[in-house]
Amino acid sequence: MPQVAESTIPRNGAEEQIKNHTISILVENKFGAFTRIAGLFAAKGYNIDSLTVGPTEEEDVSRMTIVTRGDDQVIEQIIKQLNKLIDTIKVVDLTFESFVERELVLVKVQSTPETRSEIMQIAEIFRAKVVDISPKTLTLEATGSQQKVDAIIKMLKPFVIKEMARTGRVAIRREFQGEV
Repeated sequence: MPQVAESTIPRNGAEEQIKNHTISILVENKFGAFTRIAGLFAAKGYNIDSLTVGPTEEEDVSRMTIVTRGDDQVIEQIIKQLNKLIDTIKVVDLTFESFVERELVLVKVQSTPETRSEIMQIAEIFRAKVVDISPKTLTLEATGSQQKVDAIIKMLKPFVIKEMARTGRVAIRREFQGEV
């Protein structure tokens, strides 16, 4: 089962579990669909921690992967509201299911002839690729879970990160549920 980040927040004398949730939404690939979904989150005061959108195997359908957090009641409300939107085809909270997730990060790191080999060793450990090089910088591409992306960023910070672009999470449900 996937790990779920949790915290407790006291409300009305009781503690409610606040969890990160990964929600997969299939939407009709129509003008304004993205705006309506983002607007729903804004109007209700829900925070989006990560949002990715891209085409699916069907050209008229897009998949949105949204990472948000809230207690069970808030997430249930979000899912109900998403299902009411006209362009929504299917909404699935992947949080308690087995799923595959990935993020992509491009990190431009300051480098010198003295630090370049150490940065490249870190890249090798994380199976990152060097995608650009200059006399003063190295740009790395890394993919993996959120934890892996966070870890490589942490390892590269001492070298001075000049610029960074991160995609956010993409996720899809696992089909195979047995032991490997």
